[in-house]
Amino acid sequence: MSAPPTLHVSQHPAVLHKLAILRDERVEPKKFREIVRELSWLLGYEALRDARVRPLTVRTPLEETEAHELGDRIGLVPILRAGLGMVDAMLELMPTAQVWHLGLFRDERTLRPVEYYNKLPDSATVDLCLILDPMLATGGSATAAIEVLKRWGAVRIKLVNLIAAPEGVAAVSDAHPDVHIHCAALDRQLNDRGYIMPGLGDAGDRQFGTGKAE
Repeated sequence: MSAPPTLHVSQHPAVLHKLAILRDERVEPKKFREIVRELSWLLGYEALRDARVRPLTVRTPLEETEAHELGDRIGLVPILRAGLGMVDAMLELMPTAQVWHLGLFRDERTLRPVEYYNKLPDSATVDLCLILDPMLATGGSATAAIEVLKRWGAVRIKLVNLIAAPEGVAAVSDAHPDVHIHCAALDRQLNDRGYIMPGLGDAGDRQFGTGKAE
C-alpha cells in the first residue's frame, strides 16, 4: 500500500541522527527525554510550516517595516502520558499555544483506546490542533483523539509522532483523510502485541524509567 499524501516523514539529517540515538536500548531515561524534546521541536517546526500569519508593522531602531505575526491560535493536545515529553519543546516553538490534555490508554487485551481524562473546555478555542504522541501504532488512540477534537469543534488537526507504523497510518487516514501526520520514521509493522517494529519500545516507560527488563 502506498503512503497517503497526508503522511510527512522527515528526512532532515538532524532528525535522522537523533532518531538513531532514541532507538538505542542502552539510552538512559534522562537522555531519552532530552532526545524526545529535541525531535519534537524539529517535527513541530515542520508541522507548523503552513500555519497562518497576519501582517503588522514594527519599528526597528532605524525605521518602520512590514512584518508578520502568528494568525492561528495553536492548541497542543498531548496524549497522556507519553505525549507529555513533547510539550515543552512545542511551547518553546510556540509560547502562546494553549495546552489541553487527553488521557487515553491502550487496553492490552483488545488494543483499543480507553479515555480516562479529558480537560478540553466546552467549545474549541484554537484554530489548529497538534496532537502529540510519540508512537502511532494501531492508530486507535490517535483516531479516538481526533474524534474527540472534532466533536469539540476543531477544524484543522495534525498528528505529530516520532515513529509511525503502516497500520496506524492506514487507520488514521481511512477514518480521517483530512488529518496530516508528521513523523520522524515510518517503521515496518506491528508485532502481535501491537508494538511498532523495529520501533523503540514503550515510549512512556523509556521516558519515565518505568519499564521492566524482559
